[in-house]
Amino acid sequence: MRHEILGSPDFTTARITFEGAGESVVAESGAMLAMTGGVQMKTAMRGGLLAAAKRKVMGGESLFQNTFTSTAPGQELLLAPAPEGDLKSRVLQPGEPFFLQSGAYVAHIGDDLKIDTAWGGAKGFFSGVGLFLLKIVGPGTVLYGSYGAIHAVEVDGTYVCDTGHIVGFTSGLQYRIDKFGGFKSLFLSGEGLVCNFSGQGTLLLQTRNPPTLANFLEPYRRVQKSNNND
Repeated sequence: MRHEILGSPDFTTARITFEGAGESVVAESGAMLAMTGGVQMKTAMRGGLLAAAKRKVMGGESLFQNTFTSTAPGQELLLAPAPEGDLKSRVLQPGEPFFLQSGAYVAHIGDDLKIDTAWGGAKGFFSGVGLFLLKIVGPGTVLYGSYGAIHAVEVDGTYVCDTGHIVGFTSGLQYRIDKFGGFKSLFLSGEGLVCNFSGQGTLLLQTRNPPTLANFLEPYRRVQKSNNND
């Protein structure tokens, strides 16, 4: 099975090319863009009801996932993330963990790859990082998406970033969530809470932030006037 990323970093698509019958890809509900006729799709709660519900409630993923299986060599499957942005893949070795922000997971290749939730810290509830992160453990290949382009930073020491721009990070990094500067900066700087990463590993950032877009659009939102004169 081969895969390639098309159109990065804007409106990115992953093209999966099956090289034999019986090969399969697991994807989030709604990620399928198009596919060759003959590719079979099965929808199920992977890992059972409890595992699927845990990923849904704690990790922000869909309750049901779709498994696409080829019936002949040369068949194709196109996948795309929900946000208008980038899509990347990462090959994980056996036992290698990889952490993703809620909603970043798109699909994976490999029957032995495991997806679970990891505690993100109490402050994560207010930070935009999410109370829980997805913990992906290899072996296998995971495809993940973002809002905007994905920018990789190789951290060796410490690094500070806005919480709303985090896509994922490797296991060599630890983080803590802090306020940006003093209380004046916290409420007036527009930054709010930030993540202080430490250690050695790769930090993946998205160049756009959904809450920032929502705040930008709020003044232009149409407000329906009430006709009630009482």
